Amino acid sequence: MKLIIINGPNLNLLGKREPEVYGSTTFEEYFKQLQNKYKDIDLDYFQSNIEGEIIDKLQEVGFSYDGVILNAAAYTHTSVGIGDAVKAIESPVIEVHISNTFKREDFRHQSYISAGAKGVILGFGLQSYDLAIHSF
Repeated sequence: MKLIIINGPNLNLLGKREPEVYGSTTFEEYFKQLQNKYKDIDLDYFQSNIEGEIIDKLQEVGFSYDGVILNAAAYTHTSVGIGDAVKAIESPVIEVHISNTFKREDFRHQSYISAGAKGVILGFGLQSYDLAIHSF
């Protein structure tokens, strides 16, 4: 099985950014833990702060990977383009959020990703990614 985790803006700052919300582990550290745990899965990772690069990556992998785990971060609530890319590809997409977006600002209650996603997992910290992997 071949899966990719795609992270959006500011998630490159995990471990430094708002540790009370996001924890103190960097995503690179966590990703290594996932790779060690799921040795039978070909697990890739991509992060970008640029909306168009996320769309390009979805289009690149969306017809050849068995699944996409997408945390579009703030773009979840603003990007019709990423939402359209999720709908356009064949690979199933699980929308993931580290925090419970419904306990945050009202604008974070809207997602342009959810309508095209196989499912949504949020609020379980970094474990949200682990739960997404289990869904495939």
